[in-house]
Amino acid sequence: MAHTTTTSAQQEMAQYFEIHPENPQLRLIHRAVDIIRKGGVIAYPTDSSYALACQIDDKQALDKIRRIRQLDDKHNFTLVCKDLTQVSTFTKISNDAYRLIKALTPGAFTFILDATREVPRRLQHPKKKTIGIRIPKHPVVQLLVQELGEPLFSSTLILPGDNDALSDPYDIRERLEHELDLVIDAGIVESEETTIIEFTREGPEITRQGKGIAPMLD
Repeated sequence: MAHTTTTSAQQEMAQYFEIHPENPQLRLIHRAVDIIRKGGVIAYPTDSSYALACQIDDKQALDKIRRIRQLDDKHNFTLVCKDLTQVSTFTKISNDAYRLIKALTPGAFTFILDATREVPRRLQHPKKKTIGIRIPKHPVVQLLVQELGEPLFSSTLILPGDNDALSDPYDIRERLEHELDLVIDAGIVESEETTIIEFTREGPEITRQGKGIAPMLD
């Protein structure tokens, strides 16, 4: 079910798609991808929280996400990928890293890797030249990235002054309906941090323990 609300007195409001969390309606996924390709910023569900997303090479949309979240240029950004083939295009991935990521994905992990030239510089960490990578376990995300044909630029939907990501799509619409182009409602997603694994010269290291469990690194 899709709703579009507009008003002449105010800026156009975000579209609102109710998408089934386990069997996403492909026609709505296609409409969401179309909005992204036209420069839209969307709120969408992952396996750990709701997040904001746009195309990776859209500077205007990226700036809007920075503004919504009030982020500085030292923030670690994330690319949400469909599979390891996409990961290896955008990061310098060793055989060991490849095997570890393969074992732990899809899942609630963020992997910090050295970025390749395919990643726009404004998305990389300014000093480390790294980028975060995610392959979430959520049918809506998996289908979105598959239909888009490239990774999504993504940032957890934590608003300034909040400690946790917004979990209810109705709240997201109420608070951001004039900032976003689309809110995807796939039900409530309780906010849990991902587990961050950083690949250093010494090997993989858990730098934040979250929802994802990596027994081989204990």
